[in-house]
Amino acid sequence: MTESNNDHSPFWSPAVAKLQPYVPGEQPKTTARLIKLNTNESPYPPSPKAQAVLQEEGLAAHLRLYPDPESTQLRETIAAQFNLSPEQVFVGNGSDEVLAHAFYSFFQRPEPLLYPDITYSFYPVYCQFYGIESQKLPLRDDFSIAVEDFAIDNAGGVIIPNPNAPTGRYLPLAEIEKLLQLHPERVVVIDEAYIDFGGDSAVALIDCYPNLLVIHTLSKSHALAGLRLGYAMGQAHLIEGLNRAKNSFNSYPIDGIAQKVATAAIADREWLADNCAKVIATREWTCSELSGLGFDIVPSTANFIFAKPPKISAESLFLALRERNIIVRYFNKPRISEYLRISIGTDEEMQALVAACREVL
Repeated sequence: MTESNNDHSPFWSPAVAKLQPYVPGEQPKTTARLIKLNTNESPYPPSPKAQAVLQEEGLAAHLRLYPDPESTQLRETIAAQFNLSPEQVFVGNGSDEVLAHAFYSFFQRPEPLLYPDITYSFYPVYCQFYGIESQKLPLRDDFSIAVEDFAIDNAGGVIIPNPNAPTGRYLPLAEIEKLLQLHPERVVVIDEAYIDFGGDSAVALIDCYPNLLVIHTLSKSHALAGLRLGYAMGQAHLIEGLNRAKNSFNSYPIDGIAQKVATAAIADREWLADNCAKVIATREWTCSELSGLGFDIVPSTANFIFAKPPKISAESLFLALRERNIIVRYFNKPRISEYLRISIGTDEEMQALVAACREVL
């Protein structure tokens, strides 16, 4: 017989009892009548070439075998897309796992890890999990990153999302270079989950900066959130550090089917460009419509927008939209509690959102 305890179990280690886990966006059990704009998923299906892999005859027969632990073909395909060598690419079971290995491999130091005060909320969770000291640096009032504030002696490293989450603001490459130059002896991680929706990737800087690690995901622009595939790019010595962590934890994180699907998706550059163009066009239309209703919109180069509604609180609008079967993301946190993060859906879904906002306001 087992007993549940809302606080903690006496069988837990003290470390687990102290954890404050990451809380993902709501994933309803059924989405039949919902317009789901809360977790930055793609509104469109993945590449037809990726879908075709799942229809291959005899695919299930390979499940009795262990997958390639090095994900060789997948890494070669990624490397070819970015003019890198396979030794400069690491793959993981979603970019969150890649991030976890990066925190373990590079940031467990006596000096604090630096990141913005408004950022991806998994970063402080990883710091707590690994016992990493951290220092949050405030964004400017317009939610942009002040690179000069990162000029702190004895930092243990730097991590920022670019575009930032949940704000969507983009930091130009010239500013990224300043970050890299401020901390030449420490790793700077640029988490580019949304880079395909606007801006230039920091991958172009990898050969010039041995301290740069760039992380991508297939969950957003490639429409493969359910596959769980992310990857990191950097000079070979950084990738070897990640491999040492991975192979001390799980030598087979990427299953064989996922490797094949991801390889096909990444190779289909034409589909990727078309998919991102559709999302960008819908994002710009939505920004224009909501601005016309009086919303304060933070400039976004992501597949979501960060918007402050007029007349009523963000929480009130969040609840009113939920009553109308439209889910967006509300963060009850300092500085951002009056904003909603709204993922970009199809044209029809965003038209329904705008209509609902007009009705509520």
